[in-house]
Amino acid sequence: MAYASINPNSGETLKRFDQLTDAQLEQSLASAQACSQTWKQTTYAQRAEILNKAAALLRTHVDEFAKLATLEMGKRINEARGEVNFSADILAYYAKHAEAFLAPVRLEPKVGEAHMESSPFGVLFCVEPWNFPYYQLARVAGPQLMAGNVLVVKHAACVPQCAIAFEKLLIDAGAPKGAYTNLLISHEQAERVIDDPRIKGVALTGSVAAGKSVAARAGQNLKKTSMELGGSDAFIVLDDADLEKTIPWAVWGRMYNGGQTCCAAKRFIVLDSIADRFLEKFKAALSELRPGDPMDEKTTQGPLSSEAALLQLLKQVDDAVANGATLLMGGKRIDRPGSFMEITILTDIKPDNPAFRDEFFGPVVSFFRVKDEAAAIALANDSDFGLGGSVFTEDIVRGKRVASSVDTGMMFINNIDWSDAELPFGGIKDSGYGRELGNMGIQEFVNKKLVRTAHLNAPV
Repeated sequence: MAYASINPNSGETLKRFDQLTDAQLEQSLASAQACSQTWKQTTYAQRAEILNKAAALLRTHVDEFAKLATLEMGKRINEARGEVNFSADILAYYAKHAEAFLAPVRLEPKVGEAHMESSPFGVLFCVEPWNFPYYQLARVAGPQLMAGNVLVVKHAACVPQCAIAFEKLLIDAGAPKGAYTNLLISHEQAERVIDDPRIKGVALTGSVAAGKSVAARAGQNLKKTSMELGGSDAFIVLDDADLEKTIPWAVWGRMYNGGQTCCAAKRFIVLDSIADRFLEKFKAALSELRPGDPMDEKTTQGPLSSEAALLQLLKQVDDAVANGATLLMGGKRIDRPGSFMEITILTDIKPDNPAFRDEFFGPVVSFFRVKDEAAAIALANDSDFGLGGSVFTEDIVRGKRVASSVDTGMMFINNIDWSDAELPFGGIKDSGYGRELGNMGIQEFVNKKLVRTAHLNAPV
């Protein structure tokens, strides 16, 4: 696997990195295993001191971290700064709350007393994607380091500088050697890491294909996993929605991070009575976005993360049209340097079209008209994915009814604001299993041990 920084705004190769040798990988795993024996003995206060320092360093050096993300994967600089600050919030959140989240829980047996206590698994292997090069790392590092686990991490090959910077951040914050280790390794080496008996759990954020492969490998080794995979989230607009408030969320929901977000709004399901007005306003708002250098704060549309990502998306759109979809706008590469794509809207997507099931990871809107609320719910649920979704309506009771009826891990009413450290994140179906963030995020890789005390005579 080639680890390289390639600026998607220009196509320029910035830096290449050598893969770890097998001997270097073994040294990293041995160091992590040794660290886990002492790290699990540290107090919550000692761990919190390091994570709070890391959060402070992120906030102090927000521009430096943000510019790396913009250079490596094309994230607009304002969004990159937001990601860095949110990553700091996550680390600080777990530094503050981990001890309470993992405190012993008293039980009420008929005789004697009992409690559940939490203890760390040990060394965890984390496989993380490029689209949020710091947030994805903070999402595992915050809870799992505070839980007493240590991490070895394989980050995406196109963001090696971000991966190295995050490891250095924790070292600079005082983390001991082996507490958090970045691994520049191949897929074959990653499989051997999963097999290694020192690895006690595996967390992955990525594609469905990657999830199936990694989960199967971990399952053969009877290792606990969490999987945060793709999504094709429904954006449901009911006939009483306030379009002045809904349209900005529609634009943000599809175009945030260049549309390269697992829980982005991807399938726009609009009641027929309001569909024409929604579509007219939506097209107008999308047309106002201007492609440009993502390092420029005035840019409103950045490039896709890589040339490969652009070519894949263009092929998906071409296949959708070849199978009967109507191209309402966009559909082509933008004639400028870098991996830029026109904002695209597809309609008339029938169930036998590959686009009906596919996830479009970029600025492509799938637009559907439905006759009523029941049809909107049925279409939202007719998906292999189940990560998130949203519903827009002036009737909150109606919104809650729809939200409860859609089969996903997350639903949002009149917003798509999933970016709170307090809110558990995750999905069902092909979107994976397990949760990150919130109280649930720290529970994934801890042993829940029952301890019972009672003065009882043995059965005869």
